[in-house]
Amino acid sequence: MGASFDARLRLRRTHRLVFFRDAPGCRAYIQPVSTTIDTIRDDFAFLDDWEDRYRYIIELGQGLVPYPDAARDDVHKVQGCVSQVWLKTRQAGGDDPVLEFEGDSDAHIVRGLVAIMLALFSGKHASEILGIDAEATMREFGLDEHLTPQRANGLRSMVKRIRREAQAALVSPVNS
Repeated sequence: MGASFDARLRLRRTHRLVFFRDAPGCRAYIQPVSTTIDTIRDDFAFLDDWEDRYRYIIELGQGLVPYPDAARDDVHKVQGCVSQVWLKTRQAGGDDPVLEFEGDSDAHIVRGLVAIMLALFSGKHASEILGIDAEATMREFGLDEHLTPQRANGLRSMVKRIRREAQAALVSPVNS
């Protein structure tokens, strides 16, 4: 049997631990120093228990940049998700623009899955986004086996939306 979730995360150099000693449960709260897809990949490999991984996914969602209330509308809502998911896209100018995504959900685990997809896609050129195999990443993380069919379908809907945004950016680039 391995060490507890909190003890194992203390060993990770990519996380800074903040202790709330007066809080109920006296539990450690982790804050990712930088949440890149490589950091998430390393952390998933490090956490072998799915209860720990689910907790980590939830904490990734808690680390998302606050989503603007004005963008919680039908235009930004991702269709095909059981939970409410919103995705806002910004693009830089050029023929192959860099796309930045913001996202949020009303469900804790889904918000964490949004964080994983943002780490995978945000800050990349549109052509690069179209070449990313999100299904392979989901399989690598074991999400294909541990998500409910509804959550997996919602995640696929989000990936389709991101890919549509990338395709649209290549067809109609914004001038800088």
